[in-house]
Amino acid sequence: MMIEPLLPDPADPRLSRTIEGVDEHGQAKSVRVIEERPLTIYLNSQEIVTAMTIGDHPEYLALGFLLNQGMLRATDRVTKIDFDEELEVAVVRTAGVTDVENKLEKKTRTSGCAVGTVFGDMMAGLDDLLLADTPVHTSTFYDLSYQINHTPSLYMETGAIHGTALCQGLEVLAYMEDVGRHNAVDKIAGWMHLNDIPAADKVLYTTGRLTSEMVIKTALMGIPTLISRSGFTAWGVNIARQVGLTLIGRMRGKKFTCLSGQHRLVFDQDLSQVADDDSRMRRKGAQHD
Repeated sequence: MMIEPLLPDPADPRLSRTIEGVDEHGQAKSVRVIEERPLTIYLNSQEIVTAMTIGDHPEYLALGFLLNQGMLRATDRVTKIDFDEELEVAVVRTAGVTDVENKLEKKTRTSGCAVGTVFGDMMAGLDDLLLADTPVHTSTFYDLSYQINHTPSLYMETGAIHGTALCQGLEVLAYMEDVGRHNAVDKIAGWMHLNDIPAADKVLYTTGRLTSEMVIKTALMGIPTLISRSGFTAWGVNIARQVGLTLIGRMRGKKFTCLSGQHRLVFDQDLSQVADDDSRMRRKGAQHD
């Protein structure tokens, strides 16, 4: 089944607003500012968490959050996802009972923007994880980076937001944005689950830091390669090495650094044909961060 790419919609009036202020010269200035609103996520009748989000794709966010926290297993059958815009509540309903009570016994606050919360053992599910050894060609990195950095996005309009893209070969399948990079990843996870998208041949590209939480989420989704323009945390690298995830950061212009999973890389790019770092397309948004 052919799935249409899911891309940002910076023109969506629900996601940002114009606020008046002054610039460094004291002159009047209008600035578009990203919206931030709560979304309370329920699993059946159990309230799980309230996340701060820009408000798009709440169903994907709710489902992806529960999957990435291990509160939903792959064998759990999701029967329905209800979203009440007025109450700002998303309810994920399953056919059977889940082990959510056990997961709620322990909460670990993480370093993610907008305060990510991981329930239960952060390392649960990683011990027996086996990621596919799908080769990844370095030539695709540069093409994908160019595509993503030139795709119309909320970041380019407002800043103060992170983006995450699910890619296959040279194609961007889904590109999600949110105030927290973990929210963007959770939206990707929910979209993949509802559309039965396999993970073994995919690459995840993010604008955020490569933290332990980002590595864990990517690995649990079954995606073998994670790329970012930003840098690493030591724990993120350690976990990536433990699970065999290919972890690439500081990708700007011709340069990138791979600190884990080098065995998947196929160095086929002629670097003389790659332009130097072109951050102009993202600089408009960066000045608001």
